[in-house]
Amino acid sequence: MPRLLVFVDIFVEQPEMDKVVAALSTLEEMVHVYEVTGEFDIVTFISVDSIDDFRVVLHDRIMKIKGVKSTVSSIVLKSHKGPRCEDDEHQLVKSAPRQ
Repeated sequence: MPRLLVFVDIFVEQPEMDKVVAALSTLEEMVHVYEVTGEFDIVTFISVDSIDDFRVVLHDRIMKIKGVKSTVSSIVLKSHKGPRCEDDEHQLVKSAPRQ
């Protein structure tokens, strides 16, 4: 069964930025954590087994980190290019490095 991939954009209380980044980085479901410019303060990429697992990560872990104000989540429907793509059996696999 393919993993559920989710981008979670996070608004942070600025004095807590370093602590929030450190806390997010410890979550095993976190694949990437980026401090960014623009509308959001942090953009993360999460990999979980199911929507129920994502709900637990979002509500019981991310939203309970001191300094996290709010989030916006985007569930990946299909990967078209990048390090994760679908093979013929619809399982997410890591793509081979370019030669």
